[in-house]
Amino acid sequence: MFIRLALIILALLAAERWIPGIDVESFYTALIVAILLGLANITIKPLLTILTLPIHLVTFGLSAFLVNAGIFWFLSTFIEGFSVAGFIPALLGSLAISLAGALGSRLD
Repeated sequence: MFIRLALIILALLAAERWIPGIDVESFYTALIVAILLGLANITIKPLLTILTLPIHLVTFGLSAFLVNAGIFWFLSTFIEGFSVAGFIPALLGSLAISLAGALGSRLD
């Protein structure tokens, strides 16, 4: 669990450095974003997945990337010190976070 959290924090900091449009003020902000992202994935993501189930079926699950990007972008609206400039940075950032989470799941 801690390895996954650490990898997500590192992915956030790497996304801030390499993806224009994503700004993370500090390590502490990245920690808060990682924790709230995990909570949002537990609570909000299943509801959004059920609501967008027809789209998921038509796109063979590719619309899950859009749901992840939406959650990532949503978090940037109320976390001070974390900002995402648009949808494309949100999509790329959520992709980086998803890859880090998948790698962390393998290592746990």
